Amino acid sequence: MKRTFSTKRRRLMILIATALATMLIAISLPNLTPTAVEAHSNTNLLISAAASLKDVLEEIKPLYQQSQPNVKIIYNFGASGALEQQIEQGAPADIFISAAKKQVDALEQKNLLVPGTRTVIAKNRLVLVVPNNVSGMSSFYNLKDTKVKKIAIGEPRSVPAGQYAQQVLEKLKIWELVKAKLVYTNNVRQVLASVGSGNADAGLVYITDAKICKNAKVVVAADEKYHSAIIYPLAVVKRSKNPDKAKNFSQFLSSDQAKGIFKKYAFILP
Repeated sequence: MKRTFSTKRRRLMILIATALATMLIAISLPNLTPTAVEAHSNTNLLISAAASLKDVLEEIKPLYQQSQPNVKIIYNFGASGALEQQIEQGAPADIFISAAKKQVDALEQKNLLVPGTRTVIAKNRLVLVVPNNVSGMSSFYNLKDTKVKKIAIGEPRSVPAGQYAQQVLEKLKIWELVKAKLVYTNNVRQVLASVGSGNADAGLVYITDAKICKNAKVVVAADEKYHSAIIYPLAVVKRSKNPDKAKNFSQFLSSDQAKGIFKKYAFILP
C-alpha cells in the first residue's frame, strides 16, 4: 500500500510540475517582442533589374546589408523586356527596375505593381563604341562606311538600349542604310562584349557600360533629342511577399550613400 501511495504521489507531483511549466511558458510568450522574433528571421528580396545596372547594384548590395543584415538581396539581371514578361507570367520578384519607362508602364497598366512605389532612380546616355584598335571613326555617319561590317545593338523589341539605338539611327536617317550590318543581342552587356572582343566593328551602349570596358572606346554620345529619355524607373511588384522590406530597399537606392555609387559608375542622378 505504501508503494502504491508513493507512486501515485510522484505522478501527481509530475502532473503539477508540468502544469506549472506550461502556465509559465504561456505567460512569458506575450512578453516576446516582435523585434526579438524578427532578429532570428531572414528575408530574401528578389530584384529583377536591367543588365546595365549590374555593377552599381552589386556594389550597393553590401552597403544596404550593413544596416539590414537579416535581408538577403538576390538579383535577376536581364533585358528589361524579358524581365517584364517574366513578371507578367508570374515569376517571383519583389522589385522591378527597368532601363525604360515602357516596361514599367506595361506592368502598371496590368495592375501588377504596388501603387505609389514607382520612382526614377537614375538616368543614362547612349554612346557609339568601337574596339580600341579602330581609328578613323568620329560620328554615327561613319557606320555607313564599307569597312564597318557588323554593328551590335540590343534587340529593339526587348532591350531598351536597342530601342534607343534604333531611334537615333532613324533620326539620323541611316537606319535603312546600316540595317543589313546590324547584329542583335539579348541585352546591352552582350553588345559591349561583342565590341570589346572584336566580333563587332561598332556598337551602341550606355556610357555607364562603356566606362567599365577596357577593350572598347567611346566615339561619340548620341544627342539626347534623338531618342526617348533614358531613365531607370523602379516599382515594387504587387506579388511581393515582403512589400515593406522592398519599399525600404527602394528608398535606400535614393539615399545619399547609394547616389554616390551611381555617380561613381557615371549614372546621371534624376
